[in-house]
Amino acid sequence: MASMARFRSQAPDSGWITFLAHLLFVLAAWSVFIKYVFPITFALFTGEAWHANIFWDLWPIAHVWLGWALLTQPWYTRWLAVSMSVIEIAIILTLFTLFLAEPDWTLWRTNWFVNKVFVLSAFALILATVVVRPELFRTRSSS
Repeated sequence: MASMARFRSQAPDSGWITFLAHLLFVLAAWSVFIKYVFPITFALFTGEAWHANIFWDLWPIAHVWLGWALLTQPWYTRWLAVSMSVIEIAIILTLFTLFLAEPDWTLWRTNWFVNKVFVLSAFALILATVVVRPELFRTRSSS
């Protein structure tokens, strides 16, 4: 907790950055629910294999890490925000292109699609913030 206070005191005071961090925490929780909790619960109640409708990935962990970095502002925050945003946006746009070429609007794919729309929006906001307000992100030189 002391290290959190140390980072926090050096972080730029920005309600917008705090909002983005909490948006990432909410998206991570929502993603865990949509990708794991809901499909497993559904499968248990319908007699399907528990893993039948899970979209496996570890992105929620990465989203929590970036949210934490936005709040605590370690020296690599700007680099992490840019790289994670560019990677997420590229992956999601590629997946949308493939999906929309032959859409499959089942319950599971619709949940996936809606989740990705919100994740794409969040990372577009983060990337735009890095470009427009770079002073809100610490770098090695500002530590």
